[in-house]
Amino acid sequence: MKLRQVKSLGGRANTAVGDLAAKVDDQTGEAAKKAARVIVLAVTLLRIPTALLMILPIPFILTTIVLGLLADGGIRWVLLPAGLAMLVVTSAFWGRRRRILQAVEEPDKLATELGIMISLTDKVEETRGAITSIAGAGGWRIFERLKSVWSGVAMTGRWIEGIGDLPRARYFGPPKIGTTVTVAVAALWLIPISVVVAVLSVIGSIAGSI
Repeated sequence: MKLRQVKSLGGRANTAVGDLAAKVDDQTGEAAKKAARVIVLAVTLLRIPTALLMILPIPFILTTIVLGLLADGGIRWVLLPAGLAMLVVTSAFWGRRRRILQAVEEPDKLATELGIMISLTDKVEETRGAITSIAGAGGWRIFERLKSVWSGVAMTGRWIEGIGDLPRARYFGPPKIGTTVTVAVAALWLIPISVVVAVLSVIGSIAGSI
């Protein structure tokens, strides 16, 4: 029964995307294709750096959690929440990275959805022109540029209803693009923070055992 429901929902989503795609004009379609190519290239180039960003803090996070489990008294209730909070940040970054990588696996479908997303805005011509400006962005800047592009777009009821049917493009438009930037910045800061916390945890554990 559940499998049938999932297939039914997927079929309705595909139908909705097809209906919306039919309303996208040629200029918007071309702008979306150009934007999709830039996004796919940027995400591909970021695959290894983001993997490193995700992996580097893990040993320090695990050190903090293990020391927290081994500690007694108040130190435990400082180290464990700190370790778990850092683990949550890493997990959030891993989840968002995975979804974005999946979103660019089929560039043609991504381009179609980007075209739909542009057509759902209240200022199609302005948005179409703005999204082509991301061509000069690369690496991390692509997400900041996309966030800036969409900052002037009003999230109308039509947008909110339509964005849910775009499983790929929605990660490159509001509100998810803002979350992506926030999670990425948090993950970047997590590396030095996790090192400092782990070192302090070791020092605290040694001092507590003396």
